Parts: sequence; structure tokens; C-alpha cells
Amino acid sequence: MDYIIRDAVADDMPQVLSLIEELAIFEKEPDAVDVTVQDLIKDGFGAQPLFHCFVAETKDEIVGLALVYFRFSTWKGRTVHLEDLIVRESKRGTGIGMALYKRVMLYGKEKGVKRVEWNVLDWNKPAVDFYLKSGAKILEGWQVVQMDEQGLNEFVSKI
Repeated sequence: MDYIIRDAVADDMPQVLSLIEELAIFEKEPDAVDVTVQDLIKDGFGAQPLFHCFVAETKDEIVGLALVYFRFSTWKGRTVHLEDLIVRESKRGTGIGMALYKRVMLYGKEKGVKRVEWNVLDWNKPAVDFYLKSGAKILEGWQVVQMDEQGLNEFVSKI
């Protein structure tokens, strides 16, 4: 399969959103995506971009993406967070996921960070196996904690 890995541009965001929606369906949360194409353009390509996106492109479509942004660790300093690595279901097993993953790790190295981090669902055995095989570590004993919009609103209303 012929494809290239490149930096995303604003015009790619409709296809990027399509991949994000495909991931939400895969992760059994088809109604969870609130972000819009306009949000992606504003937040990824404005004066102060909040993320960087790499895409895997074939001749006629974007078939994968890796979206990253910087975080700060009190122990390590600046780190890269891999928010999502998505490959269209019909293109999995073709090497595109590994190519995107390698590009993210190279990006971390280029930016001089001491860590690249991400989350993986424990039931997503192919992804878990993929990451472990690459040498990544899955931290036992750590739980992801989030305050969703409703919880945030309720909490703030009590302050």
C-alpha cells in the first residue's frame, strides 16, 4: 500500500474528524464526539496551536492520524502526549499504524522531550500488544481521572 506520513493542514480537518468519529464508534461511544471541524481548525492552526497532527495519506484519502500536544511533568519537564493514533479500520494491519507511531516518537525526540505518553483501553488487546511489543510500558496502579462537562458544571456551581 502506498501512503505518506505528513503534517496535517487545516484542509485535512474534515477527514480528521471522520477518523475521530470512527474511533468513537470503535470505542463504543458513538455519541461522545463534540468537537467540530471548525474547532479543529481554530485549535490546531490558529495563532497558538493547541495540538499537532500527523496524517497518513493514500492517493485519494487520509486513512490515519496521530494527534499530539505538549504537557508538563513536574518530574520530567516538557513531555508529548499522544491523544489518539487512529487508522481507518479497512487499513489496519498495513503498517500505517506503526509508521504514524514512529513519526510520533521521532517528533518527541526532535522536540527534546524525556517522555511520550498516552492512554490505551485495557480491552483493546491489539493496541496493548502493539505498544508492549514496541517497548512501551503500561503503568499498573494508575487510573485515568477526568471531570466531564456535567461534573465540572455541578462542581463549579457549588463553589
